[in-house]
Amino acid sequence: MNPKHSRFRRSGATNLGLRPQEAGATSTRNEKCVTDAYTQAGVSIEAGNEAVARYRRVLPKHTDPRVLEGIGGFAGCFALSGFRDPVLVASTDGVGTKLLVAAELHRFDTIGRDLVNHCVNDILCLNAVPLFFLDYLAVGKLDPAMAAAVVAGVGAACAEHEMTLLGGETAEMPGLYQVGHFDLAGTIVGAVERGELIDITRVAAGDVIVGLPANGFHTNGYSLVRKVLPPSRWREPFDGATVADALLAVHPSFLSAIRSAQRAGVTIKAMAHITGGGLIDNLPRALPPGLAAHVHPERWKVPAIMQVVVSEAALDRDGAFRVFNMGIGFCAIVAAAQASTALAAMPGSAVIGEIEPKSPHGDPVVIS
Repeated sequence: MNPKHSRFRRSGATNLGLRPQEAGATSTRNEKCVTDAYTQAGVSIEAGNEAVARYRRVLPKHTDPRVLEGIGGFAGCFALSGFRDPVLVASTDGVGTKLLVAAELHRFDTIGRDLVNHCVNDILCLNAVPLFFLDYLAVGKLDPAMAAAVVAGVGAACAEHEMTLLGGETAEMPGLYQVGHFDLAGTIVGAVERGELIDITRVAAGDVIVGLPANGFHTNGYSLVRKVLPPSRWREPFDGATVADALLAVHPSFLSAIRSAQRAGVTIKAMAHITGGGLIDNLPRALPPGLAAHVHPERWKVPAIMQVVVSEAALDRDGAFRVFNMGIGFCAIVAAAQASTALAAMPGSAVIGEIEPKSPHGDPVVIS
């Protein structure tokens, strides 16, 4: 038996391959033997079934008519409709070592939102609309209450984006993960009309970069963060709350802000989600060859908790901008003439730089 508990089906005991007529009155005893042996190996079938039951209670009910119910128990079915010439856009990601902060603090209600919002932002860079989501939760020992809290966060974030949580998997794998530790990953699928796909070749010198603010580390850099700010400091008061609150601030979704700008008539030429590698590694993904992004850090504020970590880690400017988002969570490149409209439509945003020709041996991102 596989120690997995799918959202599509309930895990159960097996009768060791006996045919029904052979099992007879011994089936119950055989199932109990299997269950006991599996429990002794570190996997609880009962905990898995309880977790699945909790998922059903905490997750929003499907309301999207494109979700086909009752087709089969091993996968989710989604009928793509509402597009003329759709292009599917997919992405997979995880939450990283931010999970260790949640595990240490026993706070599991935010990381599911982190996961979904991160993935939404990734496909937003292609201008895609979220359609459905699949999550994967792997644990050393399954705690149904913890698993339900994590999955409830996933479901809530999906609902906020009018996206279906089509299915997922919970895997209990003793020996691979320590008790109390786990991993969380997700896959998102969205769609966009072919003619509305982002085409970075439209970016030109003279365009401006509009930055949307980050509220903290989002889901990147936590290996260094935990080294600089160990668990002994997480309950210290900080900025009106605690260090723990700052570390677990939910990675925001930028979908509504971008759609607001587009509804206001702004043509967004390219977008960049500022994740691992910061502005230095992510902005070039939104630029065609021959162009560079020139950004000006004095135009925005770095979150206070990030300033603390940068200072205590003694990072120089280049190091800080490569490890952390440094206060910018998402970038949109627009024509200079539309900058004021974009700023009005996206409160908190700022013009953080401009696009310029790249020198032959220069860097694609210039910070000054």
